[in-house]
Amino acid sequence: MAIRITGRTKRLIERDRKVFLSTTRESYPFVADHGEGDLVYDMEGNRFIDFSSFISVYNFGVNANAEVRKAITNQVGKLMHPAFTDYHAELPVKFGEELVTMFPKGFGRMFLSNSGTEANEAAIKFSQLFTKRQYIMAFYSAFHGRTKGSLALTASRAVQRAHFGPFSNTIHVPFAYCYRCPLKQTYPDCGYACVDFIKQYPLKNEVSGREIAAFFIEPIQGEGGYIIPPKGYFKEIKKITDDNGMLLVADEVQSGYMRTGKFLALDHFGVTADIYTMAKSIAGGLPMGVTMVRKSLGDLPAGAHANTFGGNLVSVAAAYALLKHVKRNRRKLEAMAKSKGRRIMKRLEQMRDHYELVGDARGIGMMLAIELVRSKKSKEPAIKERERVLEEAFSNGLLMLPAGESTIRIIPPLTMSVQHIDRGLDVLEDSIKKVNAEMLSSKK
Repeated sequence: MAIRITGRTKRLIERDRKVFLSTTRESYPFVADHGEGDLVYDMEGNRFIDFSSFISVYNFGVNANAEVRKAITNQVGKLMHPAFTDYHAELPVKFGEELVTMFPKGFGRMFLSNSGTEANEAAIKFSQLFTKRQYIMAFYSAFHGRTKGSLALTASRAVQRAHFGPFSNTIHVPFAYCYRCPLKQTYPDCGYACVDFIKQYPLKNEVSGREIAAFFIEPIQGEGGYIIPPKGYFKEIKKITDDNGMLLVADEVQSGYMRTGKFLALDHFGVTADIYTMAKSIAGGLPMGVTMVRKSLGDLPAGAHANTFGGNLVSVAAAYALLKHVKRNRRKLEAMAKSKGRRIMKRLEQMRDHYELVGDARGIGMMLAIELVRSKKSKEPAIKERERVLEEAFSNGLLMLPAGESTIRIIPPLTMSVQHIDRGLDVLEDSIKKVNAEMLSSKK
């Protein structure tokens, strides 16, 4: 069913522009009103299938589930703000004790904050404090947040960093973006040339590895374009960190919490980090960030780090209820993410093989994407065409979000029904088919 937008939506958007600074709003006019499960409705009453999980927040359904909402309501009636970094409260302790069991053996100390960027800011400070080193290493195409410290690690798009420098002591290196190899190599014949580059250039010519506190990674690069490295890649990176005494920090803000079929996406690569960060889906829709530290790294000096709202009892109540739900249903959720992910990937690969516009299809579990190109041969990013696909899909009741230069991410809630998945994929393919024809026609 085609979406109908009236003057009511347009007037609301104009009012929005008058009172809020510009952020990253999409070009299509979506004004959220309510939703549950697979579906969300705008203020006009239009119904949409959600292939965005509202930026990977609703991993288990739009507006969380009844258990989470009940926990939130119950906690609001008791106490919302406990000043947790100054006083004590039982609920965050109970949550923390349960959360630790989801991480590899040897983990058990954490810090609670309000977002992914705060979780990464904490990880920067902790790694420097634990190692007494000043430098941080991160990847090109990485996205770790927008506050000053985490923005220093981010190297996804120049506009995100423009006019905010100078930044802290961060060294950026090429990521294993095999579809667009920055070193013009081909995997597996390259022998991990991008790893050799790190050893041969920045670690020899720029800064000693013995001065680097931590190497920050995303197991799957998110905002940079849903870029997935080869299976053995992070084992090679881990060798670099171990050989130089660096800490390995895994940003699981977007890739974690069952999105890929495992609680931690890094587990797909057979590597364990020293520090993990999580946010987005962890509290089912409420603000929360977690920085999880390997116990052997020690503790913080009192006063070295704190915040006001970390450990907020309403957010923790939501996170605790969701965590109990996940632990009860873990096997089912793992199987769900894998089977539905395979179903989606099969369709995406068919689109890749059939349409010139689709250059690549990639993903693990239900963290998937297609990269659009103007030519499969040249791989020229199809930037305008991507916007057209997103707008066309919106006009037919499908919500999706971009990533990278010309990528579209496909991240429905893990709990989405097969019927809605297939309907959403039909809308996506119809949109691609239409824009693909427009593109080919314009080249004649």
